[in-house]
Amino acid sequence: MNKKNNHFFHMTLSPIILFTYNRPEHTKRTVKALQKNKLSKKSELYIFSDAPKDQCAQKSVQNVRNYIKSISNFKNITIIEREKNLGLAKSIISGVSEIINKHNKAIVLEDDLITSPFFLKYMNDALSLYVNDEQVMHISGYFFPNNKKLPDTFFYNQTSCWGWATWKRAWQCFEPSAKKLYEEIKKKNLMKKFNLDGCNEYFENQLILNINGKLKTWAIKWQASVFLKNGLCLHSNRSLVQNIGFDGSGINCSQNNEYDTKLSDKTIKIEKQILSENTQARKTAKKFYKKKTGLIRRIINKIKSRIKNKLI
Repeated sequence: MNKKNNHFFHMTLSPIILFTYNRPEHTKRTVKALQKNKLSKKSELYIFSDAPKDQCAQKSVQNVRNYIKSISNFKNITIIEREKNLGLAKSIISGVSEIINKHNKAIVLEDDLITSPFFLKYMNDALSLYVNDEQVMHISGYFFPNNKKLPDTFFYNQTSCWGWATWKRAWQCFEPSAKKLYEEIKKKNLMKKFNLDGCNEYFENQLILNINGKLKTWAIKWQASVFLKNGLCLHSNRSLVQNIGFDGSGINCSQNNEYDTKLSDKTIKIEKQILSENTQARKTAKKFYKKKTGLIRRIINKIKSRIKNKLI
């Protein structure tokens, strides 16, 4: 065994944080996939169970809590049952902060994410390799469908929240105020760049809606925080995560299959990359979001046309 592999073999494994709410079947699928990772038996698992926000959610939340108490095949399992409903954003922000302050790093999952059997190895290897590179702030487990020839791993500056990891040194840069992030991006005239050179509408559709209280999300705040620090986000050219929440059951997800991708069926080779964003990855992302944005606009225009015709 060479020194490099020996380093990974002896590294301290990152704790895993799983956030759950009221979807017992999704949670079971998420946990069963995670258990297929060889490193699961050597990993600590923290499960945060949010409290029901109303009477309608009580039964399903209790079903989730009954199930998570039966989980095994991890080194240690700690369950944190919230007494009051925090909502997804507050639950994740407070939960990640609590665990990462204790362990200095964390792998984060929500209850609707199916992982590849090689997910934990990829995450732990990447966390170990880039631990001292302060510009690297985020490890992503998901990358959308693409036909481009990209390296096994590369930097693309979007903090995908579907199976991710980070360190305490990076998470301490998280800014919870959407207003402060909005003002800083606007002050530096970085709106277009933040919107992926105009191919997305993060600034208008997410930051502003959070300021207005029409959205209560955390991921856009993390993305903006990393963006303003010129942070780098590591991705794999083969996705290690599949989101199964686009069936209308999630808090912020509607029915959709455009993000579906094939899970990696082999180990991702982790090697040091040049600390700069991969230009081809950015082009691939822009093409994907242009297609997505174009589809949404066509649907909206079609609806407007139908309404207009009915009024004539």
